Amino acid sequence: MDINKYSFTRFLYCILLCVCITGCSLQPGAKETNIPKETGMDTESPPAEAPGMEYDEAVEAAADYMENMTIEEKAGQLFIVNLELLDQRNGNYYEWKRFTKEMKKSIDKYHIGGVILFSRNIANRNQTKKLINQLKKNSAIPLFITVDEEGGDVARIANNEKMGTTVFPTMEETGNTKNTSYVYDMGATIGSEIKELGFNVDFAPVADVKTSELNLEIGTRSFGGEPGKVADLVSAFVKGMQSQNVSATLKHFPGQGSSNGDTHIESVNIDSSISSLRKNDFVPFESGIAAGADFVMVSHISVSKVTETSQPASMSDLIMETILRDELGFQGIIITDAMDMASITGNYTSAEAAYGAISSGADIVLMPLDLEMAYNEVITRINNGTISKERLDASVLRILTVKFMRGIMPAEAYTR
Repeated sequence: MDINKYSFTRFLYCILLCVCITGCSLQPGAKETNIPKETGMDTESPPAEAPGMEYDEAVEAAADYMENMTIEEKAGQLFIVNLELLDQRNGNYYEWKRFTKEMKKSIDKYHIGGVILFSRNIANRNQTKKLINQLKKNSAIPLFITVDEEGGDVARIANNEKMGTTVFPTMEETGNTKNTSYVYDMGATIGSEIKELGFNVDFAPVADVKTSELNLEIGTRSFGGEPGKVADLVSAFVKGMQSQNVSATLKHFPGQGSSNGDTHIESVNIDSSISSLRKNDFVPFESGIAAGADFVMVSHISVSKVTETSQPASMSDLIMETILRDELGFQGIIITDAMDMASITGNYTSAEAAYGAISSGADIVLMPLDLEMAYNEVITRINNGTISKERLDASVLRILTVKFMRGIMPAEAYTR
């Protein structure tokens, strides 16, 4: 496989805001909150990340770093997991808010590419900084530290008043009343505030065009039902977010704004033709890709009129390779939606889901239900040639390139 095929779209960088961006417009009635002062806690901040590299240098650095990586280390980079998968002593969803020895053992064992934090892991600023700091210090390969911080209802950080970050209205309200300048500042503000805590990837913005009022999964998370308007606002959000050197993520490809079900609880098929997707759903994704988004998250919906199967988009090479990569030109990181959703777990084992996603074009599997099973399956498939080493290296190259570009991988790691 020609790795040059997977070179990234060059990223458009915006000039950093010259004034404090937290002064942008807030949700009506919301107030800028002060950082709470706490005593008796470790207030050590996460280690500062480097400014990052330009694309060409980042690719060279990533390729150089990969030369000394083992198969196990490369395979581990294909997973971003929740903390509860790293320490399951108290059940899969025990509310871990601190770093544990079991987490360290799991990081060493699986060489994971990153972690995702949820509201249950976030108590206050000092605790969050300390947790992230320890996660970073205890991983030999620097981690993606990710969160769903969309604004509105899905804001793991801002919806906790102890975090003292800016509260924004829903995307629906924003799409109805705000302009691209506001949304750019919104992305920049969120990026700046979560970066201060130690995060380096935001799973936002939602790029779905909401065309069904029966859609409960997307609901108010979409900027609206007009593809052109949604595209403009998605582009502005991406540019604002990445002006702070925090990766943005377009979700949920190929677009699930027309769905009537919820992939968290059931399998969902959308009745869209390829012409309908091109006319409506793809438009914001194309805009976000042009704006330089680092990630695209692929949904678990199926699009039977396009793929002629009930296969989830997150396991479809037609959706990820033929359409997202070749037609839309996205050469960044493709990540699946969370693999612990019922639409996946009700039909596939963690091994089947991980293999299905990676072999079909995904670079990162998010939150497999069983990390050990998923990781071991990928290792087995690499060793028996079912997943080629060229395929593996193409994904790892994309992952490490973004890590070097965003300063997650320090320059001194170039020749480790």
